[in-house]
This record gives sequence, structure tokens and C-alpha cells, in this order.
Amino acid sequence: MGELTVYPPAPRATPAAAGPGARPGRPPRAAVPATVLVLGTVSLITDISSEMVTAVLPLYLVAELGLSPLGFGLLDGVYNGVSALVRLIGGRASDRGRGGGHKTVAALGYGLSALCKPLLLMVHTLPLIGAVLAADRTGKGLRTAPRDALISLSCEPATRGRAFGVHRAMDTAGALLGPLVAFLVLRAAADGYDAVFTVSGCVAALGVAVLLLFVPGRARTSVTPRPDTAARPTVRSLLRRPAVRRLTGCAVLLGLTTVSDSFLYLTLQRRLGLSEAWFPLLPLGTAAAFLLLAVPLGALADRIGRRRLFLLGHLALLAAYGLLLAPLGGSTVLTCLVLALHGGFYASTDGVLAAATADAVPEEVRGSGLAVVQTGQAAARFGCSLAFGAAWTAWGDRWALGLATGGLALAAALSARLLRRVPAPAVPLSEPVT
Repeated sequence: MGELTVYPPAPRATPAAAGPGARPGRPPRAAVPATVLVLGTVSLITDISSEMVTAVLPLYLVAELGLSPLGFGLLDGVYNGVSALVRLIGGRASDRGRGGGHKTVAALGYGLSALCKPLLLMVHTLPLIGAVLAADRTGKGLRTAPRDALISLSCEPATRGRAFGVHRAMDTAGALLGPLVAFLVLRAAADGYDAVFTVSGCVAALGVAVLLLFVPGRARTSVTPRPDTAARPTVRSLLRRPAVRRLTGCAVLLGLTTVSDSFLYLTLQRRLGLSEAWFPLLPLGTAAAFLLLAVPLGALADRIGRRRLFLLGHLALLAAYGLLLAPLGGSTVLTCLVLALHGGFYASTDGVLAAATADAVPEEVRGSGLAVVQTGQAAARFGCSLAFGAAWTAWGDRWALGLATGGLALAAALSARLLRRVPAPAVPLSEPVT
């Protein structure tokens, strides 16, 4: 496979420049770069491995090891919160690297997570299990920004939304397959949990091998090399850029009112009176909608604007909240509508936010810029989970969801105002920023 080609920022195509028959505002049709497909394959394989563990972990910890609900709650907080703390480290380390810095840091992250899967076979106490899970999430945090930087640098600016949509669709396919593989392994193996962790580790190692063998390690960039001192951005220097500051502010505002998946599924289960046997299938509904919509909505973001679609995705989430609060009788149709809107929300925001951030950040600090926005969003969502859980405990699920709905509507209005002005194209950090 050839070198990774880094495309410089390009102005929006006009009908005259795009050629006969081109439609105004429509980006040129282009094949998804091989690097994006390989990274999608790596994410697909890795998500199979991760979701195998996620599918059996609650039952393994509580039923097999006898952990209390409080102990499981602490581990769940570790599992979901640690990655937000190390994303900045991964982004900055990949930007400082020479040549294949993004690939190197991403490989370290994937490798660390792969190593943690078989370690679950050897630990049986809360502190040790917590340490292994923290290391696994550290790997996820390290790899996310460098991986997204590789995607953004491998495709033309006009087609970034579609490229991220393809990647997220492949990633979600792994999330769908992981629980199914875990189910089959549990049925086929005598020592079910040990077999799941072993197979998960082997699958994760395969993902690392694909990354090392098939993702190009060096980038051919149009950026003029700069002194080492200029290549070390800080969070403050990145946030001085108006576009990054606005995107981060919107990601934080909206993240503070984005209820976690687990709480949304619990609310839906109570709202509809679903039996516990059907509860594990609810995440599959969201993942299926995400898988179907990620590519077309990514392409739509290239046409109508990534920031606009990002906001529209949160309106889809707002509609899902409204359906859960509305005095409607529980039905299969309502369940499908809520899950479809939830999956559409992810398809409109996950990769789209990364593509919008890539538009606002220069090539030489792409990993750091992505990490700043992603860290703000992840930390805000973690805070929302804590606040929503406290509100549920104090006032009940309907009041908690009502507060989240009102907060999301207000956050969406404020975010629309923040993003109303289109920022100027990204410039190197050495140039003055207003």
C-alpha cells in the first residue's frame, strides 16, 4: 500500500470548477480511500473483541465473582470514564511523533486494549479488575484521536463526512457482531467466561496486526516543517482558535444534556413495561439504525454542512426524549421509533463532529485538536450520567428525563447561536489568531 496522502484544505467547489453537470454545493463523488477502509476493518475487529467482553462482563462480575452492585457501579464508572482523561495525551503524542506518529500511538492504544482481554482470566478481586479495565480504557483513549486524524488526513476535505460515515458504519458492524459471537462461545465452551476472554484477546490481536501491516506509517504532507517548539500545542492555544472554541463549547453544552445509553434503555424498558429478557436487545436496535444511517448521513453532512447536521442529530435525540415523555401507550412501534431516532442521533453526530473538527484544525496539530473536542464531549457526558442518576434517585425517571429534555432544547438553541458564524479556514498556529 502506498503512502498516506494528506490533502490541503480546499475551497468549496463551484459549478464552473466542478465540471459539466455538477450540482451547486455537492462534493465530487470519490472512492473512499484505502486507509479509511483498513482503519474501518481494524475498528470492526476491535469492536467485536470489546463487545464480547462488554456483553458478558456484568453477569461475570456479579454472578460469577459475586461483586456487589456498588462494586460493579465503581467498575462501570472506571470503564466509561477513564478514556476521556487520556485522549489529550494520545492526540498530542501523535502530533509530536515523526513520520508515522499517528499510526504509532494508535497501535499502542489498540495493543494495550488487546493485552487486557486475556488478563481478565488472571484477576478476581475488585482492585485488580478495576486496574485491568482502566488499562483497557486507557488504550481506547490513546487511539481515538490519532485514528480519527489518520482518517481526516487520508481523504479530501470535501468528502470527510462520507469517509467518517464509512468508518463508523464498519465500527458499528463490529458492535453488532460482538454480542452474537460471545453468545455462541458461551454456548459452545465448557468454561464459558474464560473462553470468551480468550477468544476476545485473539480477535483484538488480529486487529492490531491488520493496523500494523496495512495502514501506511508515513504521511506525505503539504505542511512546511516547523521548529519543535511550534509543534507542541497546548489546550489553551487550540482553544484560542475561534472554530475550535465554538465546536468544543457546543460539544460540552450538548454533552451535558445527553443521557447515557444505559439510562435511556432503562427508561424505555420502564416506559413500555418490557420484560428483562428483551432488555439486551435494545442496544442492537440503536446499533442497527446507526449502521444503516452512518454512510448516507455522512455524505449528507458533506452537502449541507457538518455543523448543521451535528445540530440536527441532537434534535433527533430530543424527539426520542419527547416520545418517551409523551402520554402514549407502550407499543412495538414506539420502541422502534425511539431506537431509530437514537441510532440516527449517533449517525448524525459521532463521525460528523470529527469531520467538522478536522475542518477547523491544521494538519500539523490534527490529533491534538480532535482530542480537545472529544475530551470535552466525553467529560460532559460523564457529568450528565452522574447528574441524571442523582435526579432519578431523588425524583424518579420521568422528572429526570424531563429535566434532560429541557436542558437539551436550551443547549441546542445556544449551540445554534454559537455556530451561526462560519469561521475562516484553518491556519498554522504560528499565524496570529483573533
